[in-house]
Amino acid sequence: MSAASGERRLGALAAAAWSAGPIFAAAMLGNAATLPNIAPWYDRLAKPPLTPPNWLFGPAWTILYVLMGVAFYRILRGDPAGPGRRAAIWLFAAQLVLNAGWSVAFFGARSPTLGLAVILPMEALILATIAAFWRLDRMAAFCLIPYALWVAFATYLNAGVLTLNS
Repeated sequence: MSAASGERRLGALAAAAWSAGPIFAAAMLGNAATLPNIAPWYDRLAKPPLTPPNWLFGPAWTILYVLMGVAFYRILRGDPAGPGRRAAIWLFAAQLVLNAGWSVAFFGARSPTLGLAVILPMEALILATIAAFWRLDRMAAFCLIPYALWVAFATYLNAGVLTLNS
């Protein structure tokens, strides 16, 4: 292995760690807030039509987190001097903070109202992240589209729970 390929490999490993670490942390924080509050609190709430069964959320989020990791990895491995790269990274980080914050607000605080106050700006930041990623790496942007769609659906569910249980 040449020194140059060794440097690229190290860069790839560093990018993998920097992309996976924060996403894993957000997922674990979300799980810690969510799992203890499914039964009995969430199970007893009235839910809107089209609410999926509880077992579907884990696999769906696993797929979404993997896609988020791929997207963020691609941005981190991109041209460091690329126009808008720093802003794209900050947008991704901001939406990720809100991602974990939604679980804490909705499940941890048992507050659909607070959940809605978090998920609305989260969706806006996800869309802004997609736009920023699009300018840098279209595949990275495409990887975030299912996430944006799922969070839009989660916004409907959150609003429905709030309306039906107020």
